[in-house]
Amino acid sequence: MRRSCIISCGSYLPEGIMTNDDIAKIVETNDAWIQQRTGIKSRHIAAKDQMTSDMATRSARVCLEKAGLTGSDIDAVFLATTTPDQTFPATATTVQDNIGMGDRGFAFDIQAVCSGFIYALATADNFIKSGQINRALVIGAERFSSLLDWSDRTTCVLFGDGAGAVIVEADDTAKGSKDDRGIFSTHLHSDGAHRKLLCTDGGSSTTRTVGYVRMNGKEVFRAAVTRMGEAITEALDANGLQPSDVQWLVPHQANKRIIDSIAEKLHFPSERVIMTIAQHGNTSAASIPLALTVAVEDGRIQRGDLVLMNSMGGGFTWGSALVRW
Repeated sequence: MRRSCIISCGSYLPEGIMTNDDIAKIVETNDAWIQQRTGIKSRHIAAKDQMTSDMATRSARVCLEKAGLTGSDIDAVFLATTTPDQTFPATATTVQDNIGMGDRGFAFDIQAVCSGFIYALATADNFIKSGQINRALVIGAERFSSLLDWSDRTTCVLFGDGAGAVIVEADDTAKGSKDDRGIFSTHLHSDGAHRKLLCTDGGSSTTRTVGYVRMNGKEVFRAAVTRMGEAITEALDANGLQPSDVQWLVPHQANKRIIDSIAEKLHFPSERVIMTIAQHGNTSAASIPLALTVAVEDGRIQRGDLVLMNSMGGGFTWGSALVRW
């Protein structure tokens, strides 16, 4: 049986750090207000000349180095981002060039906002399982600060910039048991009826501008708790597992209260939930691979652990992935 195994992970965060006190100098807010409602203390902000492809490339190179690989070993690049360098070409092709893939394989962007990494991981998994590729670089990278209206305190306090990546490789020795390493299942959903609750107010075919993030916070919060919880249950049911069978929950880092509500509802102890939102903020498609990398590098996630990832983003999009590390 062929499975897709995550063999390495890596991340990059811009040097610039913006604390809640820094934001309070720009818009009417304060550290206590932001922390109480979101759990965020600070976030990384890209330099003016720093593009999404720069951050994606940095995270990809870390991944390759950890795996002992080069760009010529990669068959495909799947880059999840809402903030591409340009409308076209795909930012993934820039990363392809930067890491030295040449004309080997292919590269394209995936746009599912905060669910982008799960969508990209599912795409890589299916390409590998179909036998079309053997090794993929899956990246979530965002320069979300470029979409923010810094006079809107309901959104500008939430987001940050960064990139995270994983290398996914085919394993043809899997036995089809629950002890196998690799991706067990992925689950993707969307509902366009709610697209206006979390969106930008611009676009190339509408305003001819990028636009700013606009959000109905209460409705998005409610939907996130429901949909992210459903995605967890779906992954567990598909694999005949209980929450107690999973060592680590790695959710999209949108809001601490959302994560706490989901964990409590599904009986995941807080000590088994990876949270980086306090230092990273919401980095959209980058948040899950950033959190994964932190937990792998500090030794919490170990080989053989069951890791459950879940997310929800604008669209609405939502999904989950269950992986044995």
